[in-house]
Amino acid sequence: MQSRKRGRLQRLAGLLEIPQDIVMDLPRITMLGNKQLLIENHKGIIEYTPSMIRIKLNQGELVIGGTDLTLGNLQIEQILVEGTVGELKYDV
Repeated sequence: MQSRKRGRLQRLAGLLEIPQDIVMDLPRITMLGNKQLLIENHKGIIEYTPSMIRIKLNQGELVIGGTDLTLGNLQIEQILVEGTVGELKYDV
């Protein structure tokens, strides 16, 4: 049932030329080299240490591993992670 609704939303987004992340409530993840990571449309921070950050997403979570990780520009809709990113893992 859920996959049928998702398929309809994807087709609608294609017909109306609307980005799928907006229609389907998906996260948008933008990485600049291995020094900055911008996560938009998140649901909050689960865990934060200088070597690992876990961020809750609509479906699952994003695990960021690295060194000297810091959170900058915290907003309701986006988080900027700075430091040396060594690993990204999307857990569903």
